Amino acid sequence: MSGRARSILLTLLGSPALGPALAKVGTKSDLTLYHHVTEGLAVSYVEPTLYPERFPPLLAALAMGDAVVLAVEKLDRDLAECVVTSDLAGKDRGFVVLGPSVGEAEVRALLKGTQLEGYPFLPWELPRVRTQVEAMEPPPPKGELSIPVDHAFPVKGVGPVVLGVVRGEPVRAHEKLRLFPTEKTVEVRSIQVHDVEVPEASPGDRVGLALKGVEAEELSRGLLLAREGSYAVKDLLEIDQYRPCRFFKGKAGEGDRVHVSLGLSLASAKVQTVDGPRYTLALDKPLAVRPGERALLVQLSGMGAGPRVAGGGLTL
Repeated sequence: MSGRARSILLTLLGSPALGPALAKVGTKSDLTLYHHVTEGLAVSYVEPTLYPERFPPLLAALAMGDAVVLAVEKLDRDLAECVVTSDLAGKDRGFVVLGPSVGEAEVRALLKGTQLEGYPFLPWELPRVRTQVEAMEPPPPKGELSIPVDHAFPVKGVGPVVLGVVRGEPVRAHEKLRLFPTEKTVEVRSIQVHDVEVPEASPGDRVGLALKGVEAEELSRGLLLAREGSYAVKDLLEIDQYRPCRFFKGKAGEGDRVHVSLGLSLASAKVQTVDGPRYTLALDKPLAVRPGERALLVQLSGMGAGPRVAGGGLTL
């Protein structure tokens, strides 16, 4: 399939009913993955299953997706938090699926001024939704090879396996990659794309990689497979072009404790300095960083007291 099919991964927010109606369930954890594979197109959906009780699944689902499907059954605090978090995460691609009991004008008012404002609206009709998805193009490959790990587990007779989406450049079986932010180098023993073993996977492909040179218990969400030298490992993170969430009620200024969401990584940190739109944070654990990545500052506690996202900017 690699190189022959378009692959796209969509973040599914707002309704647990839409995913199983659109595709076949796959991996289930705090996230649920759904897959629909046809000739020339492989669509995956990721749903933050344990949201809103837990905020990290929403952050992970947004980091994984190429675009957002916002299914609106009702207007409530959880939907508003999804909208402001998607906005700060830079999700300017997607569409709205409008439930029968919600007015379009109300939803458009909620999205006004966010990066979701231009999303097209569709009725809650599965054929219309599928047609919209099938017309979407995956984002063009950007940057060097990177495979963020979203799940990891041991497989009897195979060894440790990680799941993730290939970004930037193709990955080939038997090549050696660094497991960032650790110093460990691993070998890709084999590659599967939607349960089919392939010698190479292209950008956008959702892959399972069997690895050599690491134990399963050393693997977790937030690690990155990439070529040596393609990331810097930092314990001091600088963010520019910071934009605060105007509905956030907590504290995220100098001296305050926050969590930093960077891709699929999540680390606690202390805000060291604030100089206009530039923030410097001392991380409690090192992260793999490239310039221009989107980072969010969040507070994981305080559900019900407003959005848990404080703001976001771009890494330096």
